[in-house]
Amino acid sequence: IGYVFGLFQTSYIYGKMHGIDIRTQGSGNAGTTNALRVLGKKAGAITFLGDALKCVAAVLLVQALFGASHGDIRPLLAIYAGAGVVLGHNFPFYMNFKGGKGIAVMAGLVFINSVWHMPQSLFLILVTALFFFIPVIVTRYISVGSLCAYTAFLIEMILFGQWGWFDMEAGYCYELYGIAVLLTALAWYRHRENIKRLVKGTENKFGSKRKGH
Repeated sequence: IGYVFGLFQTSYIYGKMHGIDIRTQGSGNAGTTNALRVLGKKAGAITFLGDALKCVAAVLLVQALFGASHGDIRPLLAIYAGAGVVLGHNFPFYMNFKGGKGIAVMAGLVFINSVWHMPQSLFLILVTALFFFIPVIVTRYISVGSLCAYTAFLIEMILFGQWGWFDMEAGYCYELYGIAVLLTALAWYRHRENIKRLVKGTENKFGSKRKGH
């Protein structure tokens, strides 16, 4: 279910509506950053919201279908659905498995996982946002903010579990942590070229007109 939702490539669809194939522009990445650079702020905002909301929708559908019969592992169902969306977003079969990097999807997953525990978890949403925006403001590198935010996501999932907010047995919590680790590792892997450019000092800064994120 998650993978099918992940196949909804917001930037690709938006670009096609405006006569542009996002895969042939800028970095060729079908994600928020490339949409922002190639198509502008409106496209970037729409792409981010679309990619985040598809994760929210997938999680809600999975919860509706299986939540009643598997009420003791609802958070685990959610992260499996979210992981499927990330895979569908990053590796869409109809785009030769060349999609985005899953950052906006992660934002949707953090949001929907936090909703169950409002208002206590509100500060964790804010922390994730700060882990993204502060590095971007300080360094002007979106890739740095993205990696910091994904790492914060992993920490939050572990904190949620250890604080008992998931209401699951320890074994299920550890399984959830494992998936979160794999998702975070995938995000770092998908940003490997960005990391190389950061080391070399050639990574594009936010607002730069150069191509190559």
